[in-house]
Order: sequence, then C-alpha cells, then structure tokens
Amino acid sequence: MDELERAAAAAVDGDPLAAATLVRATQSDVWRLCAALGDRQSADDLTQETYARAFASLHRFAGRSSLRTWLLSIARRVCADAVRSRRRRRLTLVRDDADLEALGRADGADRVGEGAAVTDLLARLDPERREAFALTQLLGLSYAEAAEVAGCPVGTIRSRVARARADLVEALGAAAGATGTGARTGNRELNHR
Repeated sequence: MDELERAAAAAVDGDPLAAATLVRATQSDVWRLCAALGDRQSADDLTQETYARAFASLHRFAGRSSLRTWLLSIARRVCADAVRSRRRRRLTLVRDDADLEALGRADGADRVGEGAAVTDLLARLDPERREAFALTQLLGLSYAEAAEVAGCPVGTIRSRVARARADLVEALGAAAGATGTGARTGNRELNHR
C-alpha cells in the first residue's frame, strides 16, 4: 500500500488531514486533466466535482489500479458529463484566436499567452485525441495507465497520441503562417483525419 492509498484509507475512516493530503498530492494532475478535457474556465468546478464524487465512493476503491489512475478515471467521467450537459444546453464557445500569435514569438516573453494558446490548440483536437494526449504528455501517465483511464486498448492510445501530435504540428504550422501573413486561422477543429 503506497502513501496515497494509506491516505485514502484514513480518509474513509474520517481523517480530514488524510483527505487534505490526498487532495494536495493529486490536485494538480486532476485540474490539468479537467482543463485539457473541458476548458480552463470550468476546470476548478470540474476538479471540485471530481473530488466530491471520489470521496463519496472512496470506500469502494478496490485497489485494482493505482489510486491516481482511479481518480483520473473519475475526472474523465466528470468532464464527459460536463461536455454532454453543455451539448444539451446547446451552449457554444467561441474562441478568440489572437493567442495563437503568442506561439510565433521568438522571445517567449508571454508565457501566459502561450499557455492560453496551447490550451486553445488542445481544445480544437478531437476529444479522444485530446484525452490521450493530455493523459500521456501533460500528466505523464504511461500508455498502459492512460488506456486504463480511457477504457481502451494501449494501441488505441498510441494511435490517438500520434494523431494528436500530427494535428498539433499542423496547427502550429498554420498558426505560424497566419501570423506571418496577418491572416486568421478561424475556429476550425482539428479532427479531420
């Protein structure tokens, strides 16, 4: 039993310090996944909902996977539920592509702008590709762990990551070309393959 699992067991027994330890140890990964699969504006709410669901079912954690993987699986479902809810309300998000120009800067001075631009590019990926990319490249999960979180074969994760990388490289090339000519890339999604 690792430290996280000990904290989880103590949290089930009602130890608030153990619950806080569990959140502190995993919050950045959960938030980053929620930001990548949902959007930055709702990442805090999605993270909070993830922990609410996790603590409500923590007593059922069976240890068949790591606690981190189990928690990220819950975050994935929370994000999927949020996307479905947004679709039902037919709420459309219009993104401003001005942040894409930050990627073309040689000086790298605007790290916040670059982060927003990267988030924008990730948001344009096909949802399955974005999920695989976020799990493996942003959160550092192995392909096997990412496959467990996503509920698909390892080969599928590898394929989705490769296609996400290709889509991102293409988008960066288009953004660099658009920045040089003053044109906009528009609001197209990166799921053409």
